[in-house]
Amino acid sequence: MECPVVVHEGQKLNKMAAIGQKWVPLYQVDAFTDQPFGGNAAAVCLLGDEELTDDHLQKIAAEMNQSETAFICKLSPQDDFISKNPSSQLTFQTLSGDLFARREGDFISLDLPENKSQPQDGGKYKDLIKATIGSFPVQEVRFCSSVGGDLLIRIPDSITREQFEKMTPDIQGMMAAHQEEIRGVIVTLKGSLENGCVDDEGVQYDFVSRFFDPWSGLPEDPVTGSAHTVLASYWAKELGKTEFYARQCSQRGGVLRVRLRGDGRVDVKGQAVVVTTGKIRI
Repeated sequence: MECPVVVHEGQKLNKMAAIGQKWVPLYQVDAFTDQPFGGNAAAVCLLGDEELTDDHLQKIAAEMNQSETAFICKLSPQDDFISKNPSSQLTFQTLSGDLFARREGDFISLDLPENKSQPQDGGKYKDLIKATIGSFPVQEVRFCSSVGGDLLIRIPDSITREQFEKMTPDIQGMMAAHQEEIRGVIVTLKGSLENGCVDDEGVQYDFVSRFFDPWSGLPEDPVTGSAHTVLASYWAKELGKTEFYARQCSQRGGVLRVRLRGDGRVDVKGQAVVVTTGKIRI
């Protein structure tokens, strides 16, 4: 009499993997922080020479459920991904042009274009502004079209960091007040010792900010590198300096070192922590 053969789930998975399913390396990285579970969480998927449709990529990104998912492909079949790459600068060819990333000690610096904002009549966006900042007074409103359409709202210096971090936008109101030229809303506050905009060691931030983009399905972005290309341009004129220590005051929070260069570029620098490594089935 033959004994029944029991196939455990793990064995089933191994057999399935052996008959043609493809798996690629996947990392989850927390950027603009030196501690896990802070900053901006992003997934990084090393596709190599695999070619996937945009729909397939969107499904993977949805599965990862992060604010950003980056897919890294080879430029040629002979290329390879090198662990602990010794190069001080890497160039990524993206749909938005070349993206330069430099290693500077424990930091990674992104080389991005400066995005200038222009004064704006707040009346045009009064409903959106009200839904975003509630009863807070407005000191200045500006608009930047070159970054995709960001509304910049500066609130008075007398607002404390605690008040700023407790600010709760009316997301439904923002959705209803949206205008097609708006990508997101940046709210910013000048840092000072008096308003409590300091780090854990008491060092003052030059400015703090929050970024809201409910129209993309993410009400508040944890840390937004592109928004700091707008903020650097604005605060350079307000503060008379070109290097900034900044914090994005989302729930996760992130710390950035930002430098406005004289060639129309902005260095956005931060630390990063790898929190998950593994493989994903494609």
